[in-house]
Amino acid sequence: MNTAAQVPKITFTGYEKLVIVLLSIIQFTVILDFMVLSPLGAFVMEDMSIVPSQFGLVVSAYAFSAGASGLLAAGFADRFDRKKILVFFYVGFIVGTALCAIAPDYHFLLFARIVTGLFGGVLGSIGFAIITDIFSMQVRGRVMGFTQMAFAVSQVLGIPIGLLLADKFSWHSPFWMIVGLSLLTFFAIVFYLKPVTEHLKLQTKQNPFQHLVKTISKPDYIRGFLATVLLATGGFMLMPFGSAFSVFNLGIRQDQLFLLYGITGVFSMIFGPLVGKYSDKIGAYRIFVFGSILSIITVAVYTRLGITPFWIIQTINVVLFVSITCRIISSSTIMTAVPELSDRGAFMSINSSIQQIAGGIASAVAGQIVVQTASGKLENYEVLGYVVIVATLFTIGMMYVIHKQVARKNVTANLAN
Repeated sequence: MNTAAQVPKITFTGYEKLVIVLLSIIQFTVILDFMVLSPLGAFVMEDMSIVPSQFGLVVSAYAFSAGASGLLAAGFADRFDRKKILVFFYVGFIVGTALCAIAPDYHFLLFARIVTGLFGGVLGSIGFAIITDIFSMQVRGRVMGFTQMAFAVSQVLGIPIGLLLADKFSWHSPFWMIVGLSLLTFFAIVFYLKPVTEHLKLQTKQNPFQHLVKTISKPDYIRGFLATVLLATGGFMLMPFGSAFSVFNLGIRQDQLFLLYGITGVFSMIFGPLVGKYSDKIGAYRIFVFGSILSIITVAVYTRLGITPFWIIQTINVVLFVSITCRIISSSTIMTAVPELSDRGAFMSINSSIQQIAGGIASAVAGQIVVQTASGKLENYEVLGYVVIVATLFTIGMMYVIHKQVARKNVTANLAN
């Protein structure tokens, strides 16, 4: 048997590498903008004198507005050059982040997060559409491994630096840092990213609303959307209160958060490309199952901890985020293979919208479940852990259905060729 022909291409052209870098930086700025608010929770709640339910609303406001914009953009996502769409929404994201940087009170911050979500929430789906347009399925796991490494980089560089700036200056300063990096990235996109228009050749004269309805109503796509709801439920419940739980329940000092997130990010950076590589080599679904089982075990332990030595917390945090990395990269790889080229932008926008809305609901519900005592300690955090575990178990089954659906689609395409 000739196995050489089965080995996927593992080298990229100079331009392909540039695309990967640009999309990775965009992902980094967007993810950091969303994630940095969670570890800043202890600072924000103290500075603005707000309770966990109010902070949960600030976090979920981004998700709800991102979900709304995803639905609104879905009908138009496949009707324009993807570069132009990317530039438009990235400008809005930068403006929204700048508003967060100058927010003087709770209500202004809530408004700023809504604006940021309206634009930032769509950027990830646009990036996924561009990746799917440019890179074949055989190497897409590797590409996802690098672009989703932005999640890890935000841990090792963005969040620790953001926490350091917040500790030395104020919680506003990390948002200024994001604005500065985003402006540099914006100019790089304008001057170096080529138009992405191959999908325009397949467009019909149906109006945007018809395109939206057609995409939402396809059974294969509906299964993908249901899987996304489960993924978001498990992903958004614990994160908003992670820093507060670490400080008030586990006994970590605020100045140790820098080290906690930094070390965790280093390991996530190391594992990101490896996860992408093995997703291509042994299968994305197998990696997803491994990451899910690891996540279930870790969450069950983590959410029930009390005052704990720092090295144990660090170890558990590393394992938890490695499991998250496995789930994000593998599930993203599988999801990119679900839509047809003509529906790709719409599917990604709707999928992103559903993810944000489901995540927003999860964050809001989490804010109602968790109660902060007078001492600052969070109660009922283990209840969130149980919900996450149940959602993760259901997600394993749903992703199996999507995995088999994609496999049948690939077999049909190969027979047609």
